[in-house]
Amino acid sequence: MSQTLSQELRAVEQGPVVQGVATLRFHTDGGTFDGRFHEALEGSSAVVWLGGAGAGLDGPAGGLFPRLAARLADENIASLRLDYRDPEDLEGCALDILTGVVYLESMGRSRVALVGHSFGGAVAISAGVETSEVVAVAALSSQTHGTGAVPYLSPRPLLLLHGMDDEVLPESCSREIYDRAKQPKDLRLYPGSRHDLEECREDVDRDLMGWLQTVLS
Repeated sequence: MSQTLSQELRAVEQGPVVQGVATLRFHTDGGTFDGRFHEALEGSSAVVWLGGAGAGLDGPAGGLFPRLAARLADENIASLRLDYRDPEDLEGCALDILTGVVYLESMGRSRVALVGHSFGGAVAISAGVETSEVVAVAALSSQTHGTGAVPYLSPRPLLLLHGMDDEVLPESCSREIYDRAKQPKDLRLYPGSRHDLEECREDVDRDLMGWLQTVLS
């Protein structure tokens, strides 16, 4: 983690565990934020899931994050769904994600992929360049603001997914990010799909799941 982005993790408070998903509260020197941890029995890989500025912990496409997290746990890939302290502070959000990565490392999960939707796509890119534990980044329906560091993700894989009828952030946002990124990179566009990717839910599930299996194998 760089000297410019650092945050002290002081404690992780665990609440109820329901069907293998633990409620977590992270206490740092900058404040507290919540998460959900999907445990896997073994392995060293994990995914951190990041919603948009107001999307909560479930993500787009009718609960994409918990849906794929459950499937990944069966393949020994853990998941951490994180909330933000202040979704208007992109750098602070990146700190929260890096704190989550530190927690996963303490759990023996040292190979991490970041998946962010909308605002979370920019957070994933900003945080991803800051630590070697992040081995891949996926940005879904991403904004461009806050993605200036995307060339520095290379040689880690970048996946960009975007609906071609996005009413919030046009597909040109992902095209621009793709153009600035270095290889390896992949851009997939879905005709008829809006910002939430609900119309292409099955396609997103298939494409994102396959990509995560590949980069975390």
